[in-house]
Amino acid sequence: MFRRSARGLFASESLLAHVARGTLAIALLAWAIRHQGADPGLALLAGVGALIAFRGCPICWTVGLFETLAQKLQR
Repeated sequence: MFRRSARGLFASESLLAHVARGTLAIALLAWAIRHQGADPGLALLAGVGALIAFRGCPICWTVGLFETLAQKLQR
């Protein structure tokens, strides 16, 4: 479900999985920003986790969202 699509560089196999990854990444970024003063090490790890969930940057995730939507419309 969370695999990359064979046809798109940033697309996912499932739209639901793609949105779930984005939601997780946004939650991790929000946590990292909120706790950066109290727990800088954990905030850094949360930021790295967000980059992994986004599969790059937020723009990469957005491009992947459009690729995933385009693939679903082609089927």
